[in-house]
Amino acid sequence: LTVATLALAASAHAQKFPERRHIREGNRHYESQRFADAEKAYRKALQRDSLSVEGAFNLGDAHYATGNFAAAEEQFRKVTERKEGVNDEQKAAAYYNLGNAQFQQQKLGEALESYKESLKLNPSDLEAKFNYAYTKAMKEQQEQNQQNQDNQQNQQNQDNKDQQNNQQQGNDNQQQNQPQGDNQQQDNQDQQQQPEQPEGEKPKPSEGADQQPQSQVGPSKENEQVLNAVQAAEDKTREKVDAERVV
Repeated sequence: LTVATLALAASAHAQKFPERRHIREGNRHYESQRFADAEKAYRKALQRDSLSVEGAFNLGDAHYATGNFAAAEEQFRKVTERKEGVNDEQKAAAYYNLGNAQFQQQKLGEALESYKESLKLNPSDLEAKFNYAYTKAMKEQQEQNQQNQDNQQNQQNQDNKDQQNNQQQGNDNQQQNQPQGDNQQQDNQDQQQQPEQPEGEKPKPSEGADQQPQSQVGPSKENEQVLNAVQAAEDKTREKVDAERVV
């Protein structure tokens, strides 16, 4: 009679909570680290009762164990958004696990808010306090590193800009100080084509130009001496001829 009564009681409990069998099955798989099988069992439990807080919470744990942190985040968020059927302890645990899933995705700001909500519901949770402090320090370190990286990038950009400006200024100065090679070369060519003239002397007319012959005003001194010598020779010849005639 006792066994029959227990069997009837178990049957009634199963009819009232049809998801419990799948949740227990999922828990066995989870403890055996068969997380994929645990996910299937928890989903079956939620199909039986979509409002099961335990089924939703444990499904989030299975997602987290398989490394599917985005799915775990979505599942834990559903638990935190429940208005009925969930107590403060369950919701605090859901916020805590939600923060862990967000932390794994490097959503440090969102993780801080989740840990904070968990501590509001359960201020004595030391693990939530530790995770909050650790995440906050990590977030500040990342912000500091990002700030340093931005400063270095800005400094590098400024240095590159200054270098370009200095180079451009040097090129401009070089162009201003460079002699005008084309004009100087042309001047040299002009000087080569036109011969230098001595100071005070007029240039001679170029070949082929009209020229007037220069007239002689009188004999030069050299020509006069030649004429005198010829005249003296003639005088001597005449004197010799006259002497012979006299003899």
